[in-house]
Amino acid sequence: MAFSTAASSFFTPLQSFTQGPSMAFVVPSIKTSFASSNSAFFRHGFLQLSSHFSGFTSNSNSPSSAAIFARATTEKSVHDFAVKDIDRKDVSLSKFKGKVLLIVNVASRCGLTSSNYSELQHIYEKYKTQGFEILAFPCNQFGGQEPGSNPEIKKFACTRFKAEFPIFDKVDVNGPNTAPLYQFLKSSAGGLLGDLVKWNFEKFLVDKNGKVVNRYAPTTSPFQIEKDIQRLLAA
Repeated sequence: MAFSTAASSFFTPLQSFTQGPSMAFVVPSIKTSFASSNSAFFRHGFLQLSSHFSGFTSNSNSPSSAAIFARATTEKSVHDFAVKDIDRKDVSLSKFKGKVLLIVNVASRCGLTSSNYSELQHIYEKYKTQGFEILAFPCNQFGGQEPGSNPEIKKFACTRFKAEFPIFDKVDVNGPNTAPLYQFLKSSAGGLLGDLVKWNFEKFLVDKNGKVVNRYAPTTSPFQIEKDIQRLLAA
């Protein structure tokens, strides 16, 4: 991974961890990818991303403070968090207990917008009566591709794509102002300190108990996740 110097020192505690075999992607330098529209990240959107992300596993046989912290994190669930919906009303995610969730950071002006919104709505219509929900969180951190107000985002999603799934308040998914829910999602599926969300439409699959069971690259089509959704619904 080509992180900047600051990021590299920040991730030093992860040196005792190893990536799972499905973790096959190259992350562009934070310094270069967001500094210029001429960077490789902006020319191609991403470099090389796998369809799944896996967490880290400890090589040590003795418990460390890192392992203890990781256990404490995994004892929580998505249901422990409260967020605001697109109308700025408080929502406790405990209302989704017993349901399979697909949590997605969305944007209105991304090259992935049309295909993802269309497929997400198709999947939602197919499984919503079986205990499935999609939770969409607008985010403007990737190329400034979600600049609109909440009412504008709501109108775009519901009018153009007929989105019926819940859409929430705009959030940060990376950086110092990362929403607590996304801190949890990343720490549950991406290592102790959580890998950065790479771009718009990264996806986290959550089981009926509120635990993150899989993480998918932005380039992963919602249709490619359908079998995983079916397995969780049948569990």
